[in-house]
Amino acid sequence: MDDDAHAFNQLRPRLQKIAYRMLGSVAEAEDIVQDVWLRWHSAAREGIDNAEAWLVAVTTRMSIDRLRAAKIQREHYTGIWLPEPLLTEPPATPEEMTERADDVSVAFLMLLERLTPEARAAFLLREVFDADYVDIADIIGKTEAACRQLVSRAKVQLREARPRQAVPRETQRRLLKTFAQALEGGDFASINALLAEDATLIGDGGGKVQSFPRPMLGGRRIAQLFYASSLRYKSELRVKLVMLNGEWALLRYFEGQLESAQTFETDGQRIVNIHVQRNPDKLARIVAAHGNP
Repeated sequence: MDDDAHAFNQLRPRLQKIAYRMLGSVAEAEDIVQDVWLRWHSAAREGIDNAEAWLVAVTTRMSIDRLRAAKIQREHYTGIWLPEPLLTEPPATPEEMTERADDVSVAFLMLLERLTPEARAAFLLREVFDADYVDIADIIGKTEAACRQLVSRAKVQLREARPRQAVPRETQRRLLKTFAQALEGGDFASINALLAEDATLIGDGGGKVQSFPRPMLGGRRIAQLFYASSLRYKSELRVKLVMLNGEWALLRYFEGQLESAQTFETDGQRIVNIHVQRNPDKLARIVAAHGNP
């Protein structure tokens, strides 16, 4: 039993990564991994030649089933659905600083929503987790040729929407630090200057708090929105720089309470897209980890 638990715990981070990228929800990914543990605990070991392959396969299949149900639920979601932000650690080495870390970004997870559950699984297993096509075919129950086609089509669907050039993390950090200072200082000119003219803001309130039912377009409109909050809360507005989903992001606090988690896409000089998570259910883990500003 101890050996079984050790083997599972060694692979738990990998299983959690697969489930989160499939579902865009930390809570649902944790549920999946817990269910996989229960299956692993009760499985007949003599029928399992490769523990990792078995656990990855079960996690992926369960995630596919859960995503099918989630897609139906999200059709009735109040407002715009955004992934639950994932707290991540800043890179520890110079090599990690230069790595492209967009395979878990909120923007990338939003793109993955365009794919069918099977295509999403095949694409992630191949492109993110470097699985062989023979293993992918066994996991999702299709031929190798069909899996290759799924991955190829997914690449085409995602290619045009993904940024062509990654922005270094340090560049992103400096830009967002400047933006945070402008927000706390109520400096409209600086806020507006840091936003691209065609910038887009998307918010998720989940029907629990007020948010926009559709994307807000235009850098100046978005700047006016941020400036209005600065005027309203003044010294009671705080902005904290953190790492979410492998990228630098901002937490905004009003009167000591976390109001939103904000992730950004930039071109290195200005902000082009903002995802604002306001749904309290999706902010609970961040509140538990970071508390007050």
